[in-house]
Amino acid sequence: MVSSAPVAALWRLRSYLRPYRFQLITMLVLALAATSAEFVVPLIIKAVIDGPIARHQRGALLPLGAAAIALGAAFSVMNLVRRWIQGVAVADIEKAIRDDLYAHLQRLEPAFHDGWQSGQLLSRSTTDLSSIRRFAGFGIVFLVTSVYQFAAVVTLLTRMNWWLGLATGAMFVPVLAFCLRFEHSYKVLSRRVQDQEGDLTTLVEEAAAGVRVLKALGRAPEAAIRHAAQARLVRDTQVAKARLLGGFWSVLDLIPNIAIAMILVLGTLAVSHHALTLGGLVAFITLALQLVWPIEALGYILASGEEAATAAQRVLEIFDTPPTIHSPERIEAPVPAPSASIRSAEKAPAPAPAPAPAPAPAPASAPARHIGYLRFEHASFRYPGATEPVLRDIDLRVARGETLVLAGATGCGKTTLLRLVPRLADVTGGRVTLGGTDVRDIPLPELRTAVGCAFEEATLFSASVRENVTFGAERASEEEVEAALTAAQARFAYDLPWGLDTRIGEQGMALSGGQRQRVALARAILARPDVLILDDPLSALDTRTEERVTAALHSVLAGTTALVVAHRPSTVALADRVALLSGGVIAAVGTHRSLLASVPAYRDLMTMEGVRS
Repeated sequence: MVSSAPVAALWRLRSYLRPYRFQLITMLVLALAATSAEFVVPLIIKAVIDGPIARHQRGALLPLGAAAIALGAAFSVMNLVRRWIQGVAVADIEKAIRDDLYAHLQRLEPAFHDGWQSGQLLSRSTTDLSSIRRFAGFGIVFLVTSVYQFAAVVTLLTRMNWWLGLATGAMFVPVLAFCLRFEHSYKVLSRRVQDQEGDLTTLVEEAAAGVRVLKALGRAPEAAIRHAAQARLVRDTQVAKARLLGGFWSVLDLIPNIAIAMILVLGTLAVSHHALTLGGLVAFITLALQLVWPIEALGYILASGEEAATAAQRVLEIFDTPPTIHSPERIEAPVPAPSASIRSAEKAPAPAPAPAPAPAPAPASAPARHIGYLRFEHASFRYPGATEPVLRDIDLRVARGETLVLAGATGCGKTTLLRLVPRLADVTGGRVTLGGTDVRDIPLPELRTAVGCAFEEATLFSASVRENVTFGAERASEEEVEAALTAAQARFAYDLPWGLDTRIGEQGMALSGGQRQRVALARAILARPDVLILDDPLSALDTRTEERVTAALHSVLAGTTALVVAHRPSTVALADRVALLSGGVIAAVGTHRSLLASVPAYRDLMTMEGVRS
């Protein structure tokens, strides 16, 4: 669980600072040294006024002036080096957090992403991490140097004149209570505006991705109204935040000015009573002016600190979400099933146990040979929070090289059943086995290499056709790429302006729906998986193109275990067997012809789909 305190959330990210502790320590040492150099300059001014000027010793001015110039130069060099080290270190820290956040998002199952707005994830990965970087780079430095500068200046002022120094320090005591009040109010507004910006990002992303739908349905004005309303909400919160911050800074500016005015009056009295020299008064005022920056920096520190703390809280909401689908560290060798038939595999006697000691299981990194013998053993699945399971007691066997088509009405659980094989979701009852091994015992990278998928909603990336097709087989040759495109009837790619190197835009929007499906199908074919999962991959194709793809898939699927969701009767022609899914259970299994003859529900379903197609 994420801590309710934003500061505690920010503290939890301290581990990202450890690899850069040397740079951070060097950065702080340089900052403190540069700040110390500033203190010495007023003392030199005091020495000049009370010494060479008061005593008319012009010869002593040169070394004191040279010392002041040297301190100024040293101050500039130290700040330059400190800012360079600081910029590199905090950029690397931000990158490290962003890399880990991205990796964690990839580990989280699709159900997590279904429940989150993409804009909220984007704002946490960009804006929030930038807030953390700014505080790690500048806020921490300002905090340390401001505390040091305030304490050192008050100490020096007290040594010059104890009662005037204490009076000056006391002027800033009310600032602490004022800062605590500001911190509470700013924390609320900071979290509110970050959440609202995430919602605004979601609206912008949805409008950009769905621009064709908005234009086609004439809903662009309504989308603009929604965007304007959310943008106005963000603007109002930002204005309230700026108003609070402006009032806070104006008070912080006022207090040092009152202190300087008080110092001028009391300091003049001290000089007139010989409690302070004229040079001492000038140095006292100069040092007192150095208290203005720590006080003003306090506003920046608190503001950036609260933004970073609430940003850390939002980022940890993702980090603290544990993946529910885990990859096992080790796996035992799978039990191969004879290829003759499923029945003979079930009746085959178990192999004799190996003599002790038993061999150690293979490490996850070692490649295992999974054959395409797929089985659902009383598998069930229930979505979190649902009262009824989507799938109940599914018992299916798919032999190696067999093509099984899943048929059923919309919403009966076909896609959910497919997702159980590559573990895009995990069964809540029973198990799914591949080559005799529970898929939950196979390392995820190995499982998802063995199982290839093509979904109805073809997901393509903002890259070239070649990069999309070879996404799962980067070392594929030109001949293999061409064969996969040919099998998927996607040779249109060669006629694009730059052939296979043509970039197809975000989500492949430069292509039609049918073209996107064929490119995605070619990608799945090229991966040459042991098991091919096809979720209605031909739904966007016209009848003639579908026939050509179906004919090509007959040869492609030879020797490959395939689990296919199909709605059109023509696609069912791919099947060696058909399983009818109804009400979350397998209602019937058989060939297409036998089900048409003996199962009225299947016959009605195919008749309806045939009319639609």
